[in-house]
Amino acid sequence: MFPLNTWYVAARSDEVGTERPLGRRICNRAMAFFRNSAGQVAAVEDFCPHRGAPLSLGFVQGNTLVCGYHGLAMGSDGKTVSMPCQRVRGFPAIGSYPVHEAHGFVWVWPGDATQADVALVPAFEWMGNPAFGYGGGLYHIACDYRLMIDNLMDLTHETYVHSNSIGQKEIDEVPCKTRVEGEHVITERFMEGIEAPPFWKMALRMNGLPDDQPVDRWQICHFTPPSHVMIEVGVALAGHGGYAAPDAVKAASWVVDFITPETDTSMHYFWGMARQFKPADTSLTEQIREGQGKIFAEDLEMLERQQKNLSAFPDRKLLMLNIDAGGVQSRKLIDRILANEQGVAA
Repeated sequence: MFPLNTWYVAARSDEVGTERPLGRRICNRAMAFFRNSAGQVAAVEDFCPHRGAPLSLGFVQGNTLVCGYHGLAMGSDGKTVSMPCQRVRGFPAIGSYPVHEAHGFVWVWPGDATQADVALVPAFEWMGNPAFGYGGGLYHIACDYRLMIDNLMDLTHETYVHSNSIGQKEIDEVPCKTRVEGEHVITERFMEGIEAPPFWKMALRMNGLPDDQPVDRWQICHFTPPSHVMIEVGVALAGHGGYAAPDAVKAASWVVDFITPETDTSMHYFWGMARQFKPADTSLTEQIREGQGKIFAEDLEMLERQQKNLSAFPDRKLLMLNIDAGGVQSRKLIDRILANEQGVAA
């Protein structure tokens, strides 16, 4: 269903505090995240070995996570450290997970810990880059994580689901092209001499540009394993080179989508936008974050109702169209990785 020997975004950094742990299920594994006295993040099974209570209902004390049921204290390696008036150091260790914190996110490796390599944590152009302003959020969605990948690798749905924000008829009228470069799927669409939709008119105004002139618009969707979709989006005043236009005549951004499976039919969706105009303007960041959050919220009902239909009719065959190529190729890549993990022929 989902690769395990890989890094997933488990949380935003500000979600993991120094007093209370964060409970989160990742790839069907219940985990408790906490910070030690040095501020480093750790992740252990959300399961107290004493009576099976969730450790995420406990509290952090020094370098240990203390169970909120009977006070058993666990170390970041999953080993029992202490318990009031009891001898517990002989308890077998519970599971622990490799974690890495970078650029405002906590990453976790849910599979074989011996294979975890920090060098494999994804790095994207906008991360830690002062030329970009970033704002984002988190949605919990009751659907198979692959449905969100399908959604993001085929932006034709914008015309219908997002008709009042980023959708427009030209998305339907201009075909997209998909290609695969190793473990990288790219779907792209370029529209020329069109009217900007409401969201992009707002972005043009924010960048000090007129919103009543024709624009060239682009959407370039990038899928990389296990489930990350980064989308280059933007508009430029028509006649200046479109995607390659100078910054002075365009508003361009990366739509950030970290898609983390929770269960077979639910996911954590870390969304955001890294923009290349006025990156230091925090009020602009918040305004865009609020607008983008409303746009992504428009997908939620569609995806969750889609999942209910698919769960009710698991054997029904679905039609495939040219616009589905990005999602199809992304799923093929996921299937190859799963086959490799399971040691079977792809």
